Amino acid sequence: MRIAIDDTDSPEGMCTTYLGAVLARRLKDAGYTIQDLLLVRLNPNVKWKTRGNAAICIEAEGGSPAEAFAIACGAIDEFADLDAENTHPGLVVAPSPLPQEFYEQAVTGFCTLDEAETVLRKHGALYRGWKLGRGLIGATAAAGAEFSDWTWELLAYRDPACRGEREVVKESLFTSEEKTFPHTWDTVDHANDCIVCFPHTPDPVLFGIRGESPEWVLRARSYVVSEEPVMEEIFRTNQGTDAHLIDASIAGVEEGRSYRVKGTVATSPSTGQGGHVTFVMEDGDARIDCMAYEPTKGFRDVVRSLAPGDELLVTGSCKNGSINLEKMQVITCPP
Repeated sequence: MRIAIDDTDSPEGMCTTYLGAVLARRLKDAGYTIQDLLLVRLNPNVKWKTRGNAAICIEAEGGSPAEAFAIACGAIDEFADLDAENTHPGLVVAPSPLPQEFYEQAVTGFCTLDEAETVLRKHGALYRGWKLGRGLIGATAAAGAEFSDWTWELLAYRDPACRGEREVVKESLFTSEEKTFPHTWDTVDHANDCIVCFPHTPDPVLFGIRGESPEWVLRARSYVVSEEPVMEEIFRTNQGTDAHLIDASIAGVEEGRSYRVKGTVATSPSTGQGGHVTFVMEDGDARIDCMAYEPTKGFRDVVRSLAPGDELLVTGSCKNGSINLEKMQVITCPP
């Protein structure tokens, strides 16, 4: 069976992955066998997401769906940040995976609560929404997730009541990446001499290690020196696989989706207020603005080096009529 949850966190606290890890342990204690633990990234452009727009799916066997549902309801009641205005949890327990089409739509586009509930009723799933129940959309998607490609993430957690600075030795994280890169990544930012593997919000995540296999993230974790975590878990995930990207022409780009698009630089890049870098890319008669924002740091220097006539393959989300650049490949440069 699949047990999926979403939208249990808020900017003020909690993390859906933490609640998922707690739930997996409670199911084990109740006699269930955990076969897979999925961290499912959905469309990053959804306006009502709390933070990273990730849902959790636990694949388990043993026991009954009704018992698993009761255990999951208890965990959400206990840990979800239900007092937060925009937190609306959803829980799904399905006897088998739900349709992959709903997952794919939720990763690359948008789904409605009505659409989710139609799928859930049709396939005989147990489900519950708290407050507005918007988390049922992500939970339904996670319960249907089938990854064609995946990576792994080890997450270490502190007590959810902790609100102070995380006690992680910076140098140990640099050592961890030096010893395991390129098999692990996104631990540190060498160019800016900073740590990128833990959030700066008051949630339970102590740090996270992303990599290509459970063995590599465990090896990287062995170098990390920190306060004692209360819990650690390894998730299989679609993050870092570009699952959210749609191949399209410039003319086919739509608001609120993420794309992989080819085109030619039409204008010299310019730096605007706040350090954002902008240029226009064209393909035939179609044109679109491309933006590299200040948080991308050194990436903006690469963008500034572009010249009219350069042929590019860019990836990013369409917001307010422009592409917010995530990655860029220069295919050809004119002489």
